[in-house]
Amino acid sequence: MLGTFGVWGAHQAWAGRIGEIEELGFGTFWLGASPGVAEIEHALATTGSITIATGIVNVWQSDPHEVSAAFARLDSDRLLLGVGVGHRQLDQAYEKPYDKLVSYLDALDVPADRLVLAALGPKVLRLAADRTAGAHPYLVPVEHTAAAREVLGDKLLAPEVTAVVEADPVAARAIAREQLSYYFTLTNYTNNWKRYGFSDEDVKGSDRLIDALVAHGTPDQVAAKLQAHLDAGADHVAVQSLNGHYADLASALGLRR
Repeated sequence: MLGTFGVWGAHQAWAGRIGEIEELGFGTFWLGASPGVAEIEHALATTGSITIATGIVNVWQSDPHEVSAAFARLDSDRLLLGVGVGHRQLDQAYEKPYDKLVSYLDALDVPADRLVLAALGPKVLRLAADRTAGAHPYLVPVEHTAAAREVLGDKLLAPEVTAVVEADPVAARAIAREQLSYYFTLTNYTNNWKRYGFSDEDVKGSDRLIDALVAHGTPDQVAAKLQAHLDAGADHVAVQSLNGHYADLASALGLRR
């Protein structure tokens, strides 16, 4: 359903353009940044064969009954629903994020095999394995992919992997550091990186952290880093290039039709 490689992009930036990714041969477009029903419907209507996945529907912002009704109405075999709790600093109300996620799943009427969770820590990864088709981690090192595979068993593992197509590592890191700076302030990400040995200083955006999270270099070098996630246990990799070059990446990945 997903293919080996897809593209992750904020729905605001990609409205009407997902067909470009379909033409390049990517199997899935991950409609990011908390898309609504209208964005999902438009993505399906303007493409022909590519899978549309949400990365993610935010449980604090989208009513589960409305999402369930929309999923049933759309009735598309090209739709995969990714659900997550967003960011503690921005979204949390009075309910703990994990409890909110569980109660949301309880209220959601979507087949488990068409549903994945945004999961970083082992508790939510276990929930993904128990209640859904699998997990869609975001901004993680290869070591996380290997650990997630151990928790998920044979369930789907589809991490987002950030990329910068730039041969100069200093320039590539600068692009990544600038565009990812927001994430260095979010504790669900920084705490996850610390699980893999990154220090308080690293999680502010060190070269070491950037090199672990971001596939950068020539298209072939980026493709090798994406392949490393597959080798570590991922079934599918959702590529988010911070500076485009998707046609070059499709060629390096052997996807060009």
